[in-house]
Amino acid sequence: MAANKKIEEALDHIKAAEKSLKTSLLKWRPDYEIASDEYQKAGTTTCFRNAKSFEQCKDCLLKAAECHKQNRSLFHAAKCIDQAVLLSKDLGDYRDVVQLAERACNMYQQHGSPDSGSAALDKAAKLLEQHHPDQALRLYQRAADVVLIEDSPRQGAEFISKVARIMVKLQMYDQAADAIRREIGLHQQSENISAIGRLAVALVLVQLARGDTVAAEKAFKEWGNCCDPAEVQTLEMLLQAFDEEDPQGARSALNSPFIKHMDVEYARLARDLPLPEGEVPVPKPSIREKAAPSYVSPKAQSSGASDAETQSR
Repeated sequence: MAANKKIEEALDHIKAAEKSLKTSLLKWRPDYEIASDEYQKAGTTTCFRNAKSFEQCKDCLLKAAECHKQNRSLFHAAKCIDQAVLLSKDLGDYRDVVQLAERACNMYQQHGSPDSGSAALDKAAKLLEQHHPDQALRLYQRAADVVLIEDSPRQGAEFISKVARIMVKLQMYDQAADAIRREIGLHQQSENISAIGRLAVALVLVQLARGDTVAAEKAFKEWGNCCDPAEVQTLEMLLQAFDEEDPQGARSALNSPFIKHMDVEYARLARDLPLPEGEVPVPKPSIREKAAPSYVSPKAQSSGASDAETQSR
């Protein structure tokens, strides 16, 4: 009963919005301000959302965004689109999340609020990350570009970190290695040296996943001086094991506690990393007990008997 009442209330707001958009002889221009306000009232918590009519709620928010845009109120337009994106989770429909999030970001940027734009992309990417990681990857990359335009390397590193982890999850190891290097460079710009050591470990793991031990050793030589002593020891053991094709040594290094406690994607990468095959020793032939006597030819037996007679004489 309460839900029906909310829906009726929402429909009244929609009628008021539509009325404000009509023109006449004495009203030449639609009243976008009133229309946007009425659509928002219909779409937000007061009406359709409380009634759990999420599709209608989303539709009203997008109409409100269009009215705000026509009224040149880009920040409020972007905010309405931002709210519409979040409804995708309630609807279980993520098809237009990327398009809407990028549209909201563009409006925030035009308004002069790039931080709000990157935040909108971040929220949308989190919605997609579990079921549509490839689409989330695109949004995180865009968010990184937005904050780096504003010369914010620390925040850019956070988004590139998410990019690299999704690439590892999708087994895009070549691109992941490039992303990690870019992340290291951003941490250098912000003088966040403590973060580089763990990234050096991640880069070594990714290079080994690529099957390139030379690149893994190069990464260690380049960034190993930023690692903690325990990390240095583990990486030395790991690279030596791969160089000597020692699967047991590699497994021991990969079971290091700090590797297991890295970000989930890197911990899983270490767990599933193909170990060096090593050389399988050829087993020596063994003598079985109670086996049949070896075959001796009759000719050899007669020769042996004649030799014995000669010696006795």
